Amino acid sequence: MEGVPDPDREAKLDRIEEVLDRFPDRVFAFDEFGPLGIRPTSGTGWVPASHPEQHPATYHRTHGARYFHGCYSVGDDSLWGVSRRKKGAANTLAALRSVRAARPDGAPVYVILDNLSAHKGETIRRWAKKNRVELCFTPTYASWANSIEAHFGPLRQFTVANPTTAIQRWLTVHLYVAAEGTVSPGLTHSPWGRSLG
Repeated sequence: MEGVPDPDREAKLDRIEEVLDRFPDRVFAFDEFGPLGIRPTSGTGWVPASHPEQHPATYHRTHGARYFHGCYSVGDDSLWGVSRRKKGAANTLAALRSVRAARPDGAPVYVILDNLSAHKGETIRRWAKKNRVELCFTPTYASWANSIEAHFGPLRQFTVANPTTAIQRWLTVHLYVAAEGTVSPGLTHSPWGRSLG
């Protein structure tokens, strides 16, 4: 295809299609999105609309930025993940380990992910080969080939959009609870008084 910088585009798309068709219960998708921040998003909010609407500023990130590292099981149609302070190879490897743990039988699993350099390091490739995890990279400009991308839009719009600082802290814990099934000490209730445990 002219103007596309990935010479293996068709081969990568064919491999992704093949694993999705042949092994749907063994296919996972992984990606990150963020930074998760307090940013106004038109048409959404956590509280009933009032006048005038106040939008929090984003130019001071006193609590830092966080990124959601998500995994999606195609066969189980389930999404899980964790909020982390940065993208990087160590966090990618942690996500791949959670995928392998979802299918502990030792049979091959296939992970669709993009070409971010943090996904392709030697440590990750060595671990993947040893643990029978095939990394199926999407071609450049083909993020649509990663199944998890369809879930990030609704997750961002309906879960992460327009939080206050207290709600963002609760969201971080809630996303962690969904991923790990545990609650951090001292964080037992959401900002609305709902129990986390």
